[in-house]
Amino acid sequence: MPEEIEFRTKPRIALDQIDGALSNGVRVSAWTFDELYGRDGKFLDGLESRRQVFVGEIPVTFHGWVQEPTILRWGPQKSGKRGRSKKYPRVARRRPSSEVRNLLTYSPVFREQSWQRYRIKDTNNGPEVWEVKWAVFWRKDEAGLPTRRHCLIVAHNVLTGEVKYFLSNRVPGERNPVTGKCITLRWLLRVAFGRWSIESCFREGKEELGLDHYEVRGWRCVHRHFYVTQLSHLFCARVRQEYDQSPDEHRLTVEQVRSAMNVWLDAADLPPSSRRRRFENELKKQQYHQQRNQQSRVSHTRTRIARLSALGINATRIKSCLINMQNDDS
Repeated sequence: MPEEIEFRTKPRIALDQIDGALSNGVRVSAWTFDELYGRDGKFLDGLESRRQVFVGEIPVTFHGWVQEPTILRWGPQKSGKRGRSKKYPRVARRRPSSEVRNLLTYSPVFREQSWQRYRIKDTNNGPEVWEVKWAVFWRKDEAGLPTRRHCLIVAHNVLTGEVKYFLSNRVPGERNPVTGKCITLRWLLRVAFGRWSIESCFREGKEELGLDHYEVRGWRCVHRHFYVTQLSHLFCARVRQEYDQSPDEHRLTVEQVRSAMNVWLDAADLPPSSRRRRFENELKKQQYHQQRNQQSRVSHTRTRIARLSALGINATRIKSCLINMQNDDS
């Protein structure tokens, strides 16, 4: 490892990467992240100081208030009592911060709300429907004081029962400083649940392109492996985008591009007849898997729609976060 390399936590690395992107003129509507970054107050403060909008997942133990607390700027004169003097400014004792899971259970702000159902996205297994509650929220910063107004979103999966907590430093009705558009709850949900594409990239890189299949320990060797893997991933993604002209039921995937490229490379030195035979076999195999995948998607989608219908939910008649829907308001 080079001597100039210093230890940095993942949130610190993320802030440095954001600084690099901003210095290169990159502008985004909002950043999103998982719990590892959401629990780090310094990371959230860093995004706030850079005037960046974020919608990220937070742990159930995250602290804050749904009613703006009173801040004491100074205290009474010394009474002569022994003990450590109190630090100011500080939050009034009568309104301490609470964990977000307790706010959902006990706070009237959440208890008096009704769950709003949203069609978050469509997957290979059918539509995903989550119930949502939200409230204005003041998060507890590193000094124990409330920050500016935030938005706390609680999402509950109607089928699995999974509960997620999301935090945004913008509240529905405010203006996005990057796009200038009015922020809506639907847009915040779209950003919050938009991390699946990043997770899909890591899955493809590991399962299809060997991102985690390195057997080296050297600094340069590891980085060389990562660079080659990422270039291979970019190549497969661009080939897929260029040649994927098929209808939705037979979409070309990165996995299929990788398989086709492997066959092409293996057959490069073979006689023309053998090479053509290998290509035909690969094409038949891919057509077979595409057909099976389509059958699987139809079956899983039918099953999920039936499960939602049993709960009295029609996914086509509830609020939707899908971009291609007519009610898009991003």
